[in-house]
Amino acid sequence: MTIPAGLRRTVLRARRDTGFLAAGVLPHLALVPVWAWAAATTARTGNWLLTVSVSAALVLLGAPVLTAVQRARYRVLIGVDVPRLTPTAPERRTWASTARWLAATRPWRKIGYHLLLGPLLALLELLVLAVAAACLAGATAYAWSWVLPTGSRQDWFGYLTQLPAYTAAGLLLLCALPWAARAVVRAEARLALGLLGPSRAQRLQERVDQLAVSRTDLIEAVDAERRRIERDLHDGTQQRLVSLAVNLGLAIATRPDLPSDARDEVIARAHLDAKEAITELNDLVRGLHPAVLEDRGLDAALSGLAARTPLSVRLRVDLEERVAPNVESVAYFVISEALANATKHADAMRAEVLVRQVGGVLRVRVTDDGLGGADAAAGTGLTGLAKRVGSLDGAFHVSSPVGGPTTITAELPCAR
Repeated sequence: MTIPAGLRRTVLRARRDTGFLAAGVLPHLALVPVWAWAAATTARTGNWLLTVSVSAALVLLGAPVLTAVQRARYRVLIGVDVPRLTPTAPERRTWASTARWLAATRPWRKIGYHLLLGPLLALLELLVLAVAAACLAGATAYAWSWVLPTGSRQDWFGYLTQLPAYTAAGLLLLCALPWAARAVVRAEARLALGLLGPSRAQRLQERVDQLAVSRTDLIEAVDAERRRIERDLHDGTQQRLVSLAVNLGLAIATRPDLPSDARDEVIARAHLDAKEAITELNDLVRGLHPAVLEDRGLDAALSGLAARTPLSVRLRVDLEERVAPNVESVAYFVISEALANATKHADAMRAEVLVRQVGGVLRVRVTDDGLGGADAAAGTGLTGLAKRVGSLDGAFHVSSPVGGPTTITAELPCAR
């Protein structure tokens, strides 16, 4: 019997959510022994100053560890990434600098989460787990009844009346469990993002810093691109045009004196220089912004790029619709630079290009079978690509172990 896909997804999600809730019970109760000991010791000895000091020290030491545990729990079990703020610690430890550092890190929200909110969340998690156990026990009540001796089962008055009620109640609770567990998981995730992650002011400050760095990187990338264009024009096209002018001038100046064969050779050479200059100019213009990219979109531009690349390129483009022009441009140049590096530096024979739109993100992946060893932080063209991707708030990653293969991935926000 084939299980419907919707039911299978619901069961898998319920199992994931209940596992997530079960994994949160112990971390949420981790600080309960601390304040329980503090309350019991203060009531017994009356020395509240000592107990409060020791408890505060234990809480301050334990809160970062518990926060790291909770971040890992959210990330691994349900895929929620709780952002982390890592401010610079004071270089010289003084009371004033420590107070400023505590004010900057704002640990009180995390301490409140672990010390006060954690036990309440643990009770809610235990309640959901108890309901899950009860509904499973109720749904399988008839199976459990067969454990009883035959005589006891026959003499039990509720065998025919209570067991059906237990089974029906268990099945109803079992049907409602996925939605209840999902609601609790969403509530916990919202609280964790608000209390364990950076505050709104801190997120805004980080965003301002990121934009400042991105602007600087973009200016550097544009300046590097300008220098590259100037170098290509000077070393390539300009030299071709100079050679063309010299050959044409020589043909004109010596036209009456040169034999016909020599004159034809000079003119043929000038014609060849003109064609090569036109080809280099076309390549340069295409490298700046291919006309086909603007006219027909990313798929057509990448098809032409793959055809011109001296590698065996396997191209797959899966786009729901055309994305913004700036996103298309960045994606094209990421792929173009990756294929150029694979051809010039990696001695690759084959490459695979995958472009896929997933929701509001355009994912680009280029893999080659070359020698590997590429480093995006070594000041190469990959650094410029990383800055270009970063200017769109995208993510750029290079995996290139020595010996290959090299995989370049970029994720570009493309929601309109």
